[in-house]
Amino acid sequence: MEDITAKFTRLYSVISSKRFLNKEALGGEIPFFISAYDAKQELEVRESIKLLKNKLETNGVSVLELNLYDIACEILEEKGGMERMFNIELNKSKDKFLRALQSTLNIHEILMPKIKEKIDEHQSKVYFLTGLGMVFPYIRSHNILNNLQNVAKDSPTLTFFPGDYNGHTLNLFGLLKDDNYYRAFNIDIIEPK
Repeated sequence: MEDITAKFTRLYSVISSKRFLNKEALGGEIPFFISAYDAKQELEVRESIKLLKNKLETNGVSVLELNLYDIACEILEEKGGMERMFNIELNKSKDKFLRALQSTLNIHEILMPKIKEKIDEHQSKVYFLTGLGMVFPYIRSHNILNNLQNVAKDSPTLTFFPGDYNGHTLNLFGLLKDDNYYRAFNIDIIEPK
C-alpha cells in the first residue's frame, strides 16, 4: 500500500509550483495529469483530496473539483429524477438500464456541456477530476479524458484514478484495461520544483 500522506505532500509541492500552474515544460501538450492510486485506499484518498484542495486554496491556488458521480447525480435529477432511474433499473434488463443511463448522461450532448458550464462558472487555477471509480461502467475513463481536453484546457487538470496508469494504459481498479490514453502526464513521477 502506498503512503497516501507522503503522496499528497508531494502532490502539493508539484501543484503549487509556478512551473505547474503556468503549464511550463509541457512541449505544447494539453495540461492533463493523472495520479493513480490503489482503489483499496479510496476513502483515505478522498479525505486527502479534500485536505489538498483546502491547503491549495488557503495558499491562493483556486481548485475546481469535478466529481463525476456528483455531476451524474445532478444530471439525473435534472432529467426526471433518481426515482425514474430506479424504476428503469427495477423493470428493465441490465443492458437496457445501462443504455438508459448512458443515454441520459450522453457524453457529448449532456455531460461535457455540464462540465464546461461548471468550468466557466468557476475560473480556477487547477481542476481535479474525481469519482471515476464510482461511475464505472456507465461512464468510461478514457471517454471522459478524450472529451475533457476540449473544455478543460485553460488550467491544469489532475485526474485521481483508482487503478494503474503507466503513461499509456489505464487499468481501472488495477484489473480492467480501459483503453490506451497517451495524452496525460503521470504526475506521480514529476519532480517537485
